[in-house]
Amino acid sequence: MAADSKILDVTRTQLIQAPPARVMQAFFTDADLKGWWGVTRAFTVPRPLGMYAIEWDSTDFKDDVLGRLGGALHGKVIDFRANASFFLADLYWQPPDGDPIGPMALEVQCRPHGNGRQTMLTVKQSGEGEGPRFERYFSIMNRGWEGALAEMKDYFDREIERTKLARESRT
Repeated sequence: MAADSKILDVTRTQLIQAPPARVMQAFFTDADLKGWWGVTRAFTVPRPLGMYAIEWDSTDFKDDVLGRLGGALHGKVIDFRANASFFLADLYWQPPDGDPIGPMALEVQCRPHGNGRQTMLTVKQSGEGEGPRFERYFSIMNRGWEGALAEMKDYFDREIERTKLARESRT
């Protein structure tokens, strides 16, 4: 990298009403990724050196610096610890318009909380780069991860409610 490159990162934490194994599953299951992250397609392999690729529809609006949002995010699973954590490297965002942004890394940790039926989820995305596109991407991801984890929390809250209603209807 050039001398004026910067290391930027975004870290977000969210308490999720689901055990760590279920939260980890939500990062690797097509239906879950569609349900909480709004992806249109996903190809994920939860093991070391597995592929991680997800795609979103392109937005109708354009960011002044990045153009349309959406596109694809892809990388390689470097470390995978079942029910606990994973680490993606060589992560790139391929926007609908313009050049890719990366390489980056994504770290996800799922720590049991309370009685083990809850998870303290921490997500950290980081990268080293330069220029206004790189800086704008991380500015957007600052809010983006906050919203995505709130969506995940709501997704699991709805799942708990559906499960509860299904149990009640059987009794």
